[in-house]
Amino acid sequence: MANTYTQLYIQFVFAVKNRHSLISENWEDELYRYMGSITVQNNHMPIVINGAKDHIHALISMTPTQSPSDLMYQIKRSTSLWINAQKLVQGKFAWQEGFGAFSYSKSQLSYLQSYIENQKQHHKKTSFSDEYLDLLNEFEINFDPRYLFTTII
Repeated sequence: MANTYTQLYIQFVFAVKNRHSLISENWEDELYRYMGSITVQNNHMPIVINGAKDHIHALISMTPTQSPSDLMYQIKRSTSLWINAQKLVQGKFAWQEGFGAFSYSKSQLSYLQSYIENQKQHHKKTSFSDEYLDLLNEFEINFDPRYLFTTII
């Protein structure tokens, strides 16, 4: 076959270290745009990026040229450096290690995009921890609860 053709839709979910509520409404849109530009620089297409004060959801149409882990490394590293250079938080900003990556079909994108766009309303009723556990269970992903979240100190 002369070319490679794919349709890979991945929802990434990742949290601020210790799940601290550090993402401010004053600069979150700029953060999401920056994450989108990093995604494009890595030859993928951001569909929607949004979140709450303590975590991010990013729906990305991925090319097969990079692993999800490598893309998350680039996004987390670059945004941590940017947040710290801009002095957007007191102290040092960091993302929690690890992330969730969940694949979807094209027919699910409309619902998922709406869900991600409405994160703030969703989290008035559901905690991030519960949301993340629900995703892991829905996708039947085995996990060790001891290593799921960094302990809040």
